[in-house]
Amino acid sequence: MNAGSSRALVGRGFGPAAGLPPGRLRLTGFRIGTLSCALILLIAPLASAAAPPKKKKRPAAASVPAAVRLAARREIEAKIATIETGIENSGALASYFASLQAGDPIHILQYGDSHTASDDWANAIRTAAQAKYGNGGPGFVQAGHPYRGYRRFDASGANSPGWKTEGTMAIHGDANQGLSGISISTEAAGQTVNLTASGEALEIFYLQQPGGGQLELTIDGQSGGAFSTDGDLGPGQSEYSLTPGQHQLSLRTLDFAPVRLFGWALDNKPLDNKQGITVETLGINGAEAKVILDWNERVWAAELDQRNPSLVILAYGTNEANSRRWTPEQYRADLVAVIERIRRAAPAASILMIGPPDCGRLRPLLHLSEVIDIQREIARRQGVAFWDWRMHMGGPGIVKRWVLAGWSQTDYIHLTAEGYRMLGKMVFDSISYEQTGQDRGDR
Repeated sequence: MNAGSSRALVGRGFGPAAGLPPGRLRLTGFRIGTLSCALILLIAPLASAAAPPKKKKRPAAASVPAAVRLAARREIEAKIATIETGIENSGALASYFASLQAGDPIHILQYGDSHTASDDWANAIRTAAQAKYGNGGPGFVQAGHPYRGYRRFDASGANSPGWKTEGTMAIHGDANQGLSGISISTEAAGQTVNLTASGEALEIFYLQQPGGGQLELTIDGQSGGAFSTDGDLGPGQSEYSLTPGQHQLSLRTLDFAPVRLFGWALDNKPLDNKQGITVETLGINGAEAKVILDWNERVWAAELDQRNPSLVILAYGTNEANSRRWTPEQYRADLVAVIERIRRAAPAASILMIGPPDCGRLRPLLHLSEVIDIQREIARRQGVAFWDWRMHMGGPGIVKRWVLAGWSQTDYIHLTAEGYRMLGKMVFDSISYEQTGQDRGDR
């Protein structure tokens, strides 16, 4: 394992981070490129980042007789079998399919709300994609355990109590929140952040700021060296090369100075017969798509460009559908602005918008149908692919059957673990079907 380099972004260029010994700096350029559902989705985040709390049991599936559950499952499966529409505007995925065809390493970034933050269905996509194209590693992982409900199945993070989380719906913080919109920060010495995950190429994402503190990296119990986060305000990054396999990584603050961390990225190198793919979860409990517009575009765009995504998934809509402040005019404008921002930062990336699920105990969420209709409209106008989650569940009102089937939770909003795995498989299969058709020239 060899300590690599430290760099910080200033505008579109790089400047050396202070405090590094000679020979450790490598400069490279980036690639240019009724209870309110809102309260249900906004699983109260912690005011400060902390070690992962004791795991709470997932809300149980509805307790129903086995015959009732089986009948509900058969009814749902019969409805799903009749669905002929897959991914709408699938031609918008052409650049993603071209990258797959070329054998390039693939990064898929999924932005969304609590459905995404739990990593359940993103992990189902990840498992299927990596089985086919190779394990590219976890990719970007948020620093520490920033809020209750954050999870990655392919990585485990923790941190000491002296860190503060910003970027959640409860604690917005300022605009400098990095790739995921979430950061943890401290001004105390001796604070630690840990990560257990596999990968060969390590990148640490942080905020470079005037008077920023120093951090020491430990790799599997051995010092990987220290680097400084001091410098002009902007995104910063340090890179290291690791041996293949799983690693225990730790960062420790060395002085009483401000440090803000955005996350880590761990990637595997492509194998001879497998290009490698990552599926990177970037969800925030309670979030709406417009949250992306609150982030400092220069900081966020530089980190998005560095991850070089082939596909960006936007999976929002549940919180918008239940908001009494929602208006169709503003929602159209927000979606267009989000898509334009992604394209400025990653012009080569394909974009897939995924609508909200069917949800609502007694009646559908307030604006559910309108939100789905506008997503479909904007996707068509902006050249973005669209996948109608509600339709692929079986259509309006089907959530009641999903609850009886044990595939949706009894809040009539979130799915169970089994339900999310089904969802992830449906999304992956829909993408694969369109890829096969485009490869043949059928679409």
